[in-house]
Amino acid sequence: MISRTSISEVLQRVDIVDVIGSFVRLKKRGANYLGLCPFHQEKTPSFTVSPTKEIYKCFGCGRSGNVISFLMEHEKLSYVEAIRWLAQRYHVELEETEVSPEWKEQQMLADSLFIINQFAQEFFTHALLETEEGRHIGLSYLQERGLRIHIIQKFQLGYAPENGQTFAQAALAKGYRSEYLLKTGLITRRTPSTYNQDSEFPYRDPYAGRIIFPIHNMSGKVVGFGARTLRNDPHSPKYINTPENETYVKSKILYGLYQARQAIGREDECLLVEGYMDVLAMHQAGIENTVASSGTSLTTDQLQLIRKLTRHLTIVYDGDAAGIKAAQRGMDLALEQGLDVRLVLLPDGEDPDSFVHKHGAQALREFIATNKKDIILFQLETAVAGASDNIEKKSALINQIAATLAHLHDSTDFLRRQEYIRRCSQLLHIDEQGLTSLVNKLIREQLQRKSPSPITRSEGEMLAQTPEDPQQANALLLLQQDQQQEKGLIKILLKYGHLPLKENYTIADFIFNQGVQLELIDHPVAKLIMLEYQQLYEKHQTFDLRYFLYHENQEISQFVAEVLNLQSDEPLSDKWEQRFQLQIQREQDIPIDQAIQTVHHLKMRKLKKMIADNLRELQQAQTEEDLLRGIQLHQQLKALEKQLADATGTVIYH
Repeated sequence: MISRTSISEVLQRVDIVDVIGSFVRLKKRGANYLGLCPFHQEKTPSFTVSPTKEIYKCFGCGRSGNVISFLMEHEKLSYVEAIRWLAQRYHVELEETEVSPEWKEQQMLADSLFIINQFAQEFFTHALLETEEGRHIGLSYLQERGLRIHIIQKFQLGYAPENGQTFAQAALAKGYRSEYLLKTGLITRRTPSTYNQDSEFPYRDPYAGRIIFPIHNMSGKVVGFGARTLRNDPHSPKYINTPENETYVKSKILYGLYQARQAIGREDECLLVEGYMDVLAMHQAGIENTVASSGTSLTTDQLQLIRKLTRHLTIVYDGDAAGIKAAQRGMDLALEQGLDVRLVLLPDGEDPDSFVHKHGAQALREFIATNKKDIILFQLETAVAGASDNIEKKSALINQIAATLAHLHDSTDFLRRQEYIRRCSQLLHIDEQGLTSLVNKLIREQLQRKSPSPITRSEGEMLAQTPEDPQQANALLLLQQDQQQEKGLIKILLKYGHLPLKENYTIADFIFNQGVQLELIDHPVAKLIMLEYQQLYEKHQTFDLRYFLYHENQEISQFVAEVLNLQSDEPLSDKWEQRFQLQIQREQDIPIDQAIQTVHHLKMRKLKKMIADNLRELQQAQTEEDLLRGIQLHQQLKALEKQLADATGTVIYH
């Protein structure tokens, strides 16, 4: 809802070196800046920032983008949050576009709840660390549990005073509205029969006498709280949590994700434990890529949060039956999200917190590293022991395993799925091809349920194919070459589209007038850019390269950053800057030649498709008239192909 004018003003003031330099130590190298990549571990710097192109590129891991995508990736912000972050840094007042009264009211309510939660967190943390009661009761308890002060501060832990009205009185005295405080669950209304309504305070603190665990969203805002009792009272719940409201939905939150986000990206793995104290113990042990589902079964929303950071999920649970069952509950959902799931079962009766107390942090790290099990094979091995020779149980198990493997229907999961099928066939002593057919059948059924149009058998079985033969491999190579040409076309259009070929005729005019239509473009993001560029161009709207580089559609922004990139995927050397500057000069000398060659390539590709289609129709010709018409068309198409080949210097293979 931020106006385009405000976004443009923010981007005009942004200094990519200044922003990235806040997180990465950069050294000037020629026209660019060099540092250690924040997205993977390296000893030799390969992370380069170009202030002139306003992009970054790591030649080690391949990450690239602009200042907004850097903040989104490194700080795990949304596009709007990144714009607001930059606006605050560069003191730009953002102009909001017109919104409906309902939306505005909802946003104001959410903002009010965030402000109240922040006040509450600061109040509880002060009570824990700065008051005699907090230090004597709350802090001593946490220290007895082995927590050091840096972990307490990192997670902003707190304590609610025993007096059941202290927080409510402080919040109301600050001017926070009672209806908002009630909505957050930080105060509750006393039952009328329990107090004098004329003279006594009507609210109470439900968290009184408890340790407070603030819960943060991905941008670090406090959205809710968990509160642990310090009493052995069977009538009082061990933990109470914030009721769901406009900022807190339990199924969409993972405890510790804000604190773990960078470690998850760095390690390319997320460890999942059960409770708050488990997360704190793991972080204190140096295993900082750890989060908790806080006692709930894993949900699709929680798994999607993890999927944004990594594809590798390791569940660390108690090794008893309840722990195993809890780990297996979310397995199918995790696989459906494309996650590679591992399981670590701690010794029976242990959790990460108790394990560290008994054996130490180093022992926990070693145990996790050496006891990861593939969760699908673990489930199979466990179930096989129970099925033994019982035909009905074995049949049910086969169907269960096939249903689980069918969740691995993404094309990138092909090798994993095939390996699972092979292993499962061996363990179950069944035909591998039969299990493959069953899994493919279930995949087709899943796709049919999700797709508005029917999926044919051949389309479903394409998911079980692999490019093993040379012709398929060559086809993939040609596809990659075509994609490079499409990227080249977008680069020419964005960098040189405004340059004149002749009076009142630009390179963009040439590209669009030479028949480069959307049907010639296969890459979906390139097609989006072409479409939007053409629409803006035809309306004579003023725009430049930065419009697409900082586009709010991150697929477009990322694509543009890639096509503008630093031209080489080899490691940097001392002469790299000279080569880069030479390449820029070379590009500026020949944009017209590049445009002509790229357009001809795309037209040649279209022509080859037409020739192939016509040959297929020739093979199916039923009459002499159809055959003659097909031969004439083939001759015409081949003549056009030769003309294009002569223009581009292409060799035609028959």
